[in-house]
Amino acid sequence: MMSRFDTVFTTPKPVIAMIHLLPLMGTPAYQGPAAVVLDAALAEADLYLRAGVDALMIENMHDLPYLNREVGPEIVAQMSIVAHAVKQRCGTVPCGIQILAGANQAALAVAASAGMQFIRAEGFVFAHVADEGPMMACAGELLRYRRQIEAQHILVLTDIKKKHSSHAITQDVDIVETAQAASFFRSDGLILTGSATGKTADLAEIKAVKAGVDLPVLVGSGVSRANVHDYLPLADALIVGSDLKTLGQWQNGVDYDRTAAFMERVNQLRAA
Repeated sequence: MMSRFDTVFTTPKPVIAMIHLLPLMGTPAYQGPAAVVLDAALAEADLYLRAGVDALMIENMHDLPYLNREVGPEIVAQMSIVAHAVKQRCGTVPCGIQILAGANQAALAVAASAGMQFIRAEGFVFAHVADEGPMMACAGELLRYRRQIEAQHILVLTDIKKKHSSHAITQDVDIVETAQAASFFRSDGLILTGSATGKTADLAEIKAVKAGVDLPVLVGSGVSRANVHDYLPLADALIVGSDLKTLGQWQNGVDYDRTAAFMERVNQLRAA
């Protein structure tokens, strides 16, 4: 039987490319107008699609500093507009959303309203201390909310041992035990990362989680054209942002040539 993950991602080992939205209204770096944010997102979607990526995800990465679990209605409203427009532009290409930091219920609502197929959720199981402050686990509330809004079709892909966080309070719970807890709490897929955006994930941890849990495992940071040969054989999907941007920096816009070269390398590996 086809898994829920495979019904969304029909390309084996898909590359999910990140659209880091310009600062949204009400955030410290917002420059406006709102139409500029939308136009920039659509322009990046077009570049990604032309380069042949397999899926897209939008994220409010420039909304620094992030709030902890809660965002205002102005963020939800603007991300809903952008998400709907990006999804319309992408057609059948899978699309998803993450709302920082850990605003997972808001992300589900946006995804449902815009016709997106997945969200990336932080802090799904186990408490930890993020740079926004303490985060408690959210699996129970999040999946009940998904049921309440009749969004069971939307995948909840969950970070474990989330980046930009201290895990001292769960240091006696290793990565495999964390993954098993997320599986027990009905995660649709597990995301492993390095310690921060752009930092590489540990290959041994990926192997251990793959062996310990019967769920798709995604690599969520640090994948580049130079190291994709290490990660693609192990992972079920790759979430890539920094390496596809100008100079390989997440703060910059999408670089078509870098993205096309990355996808060329991925396709070579998939065909091998």
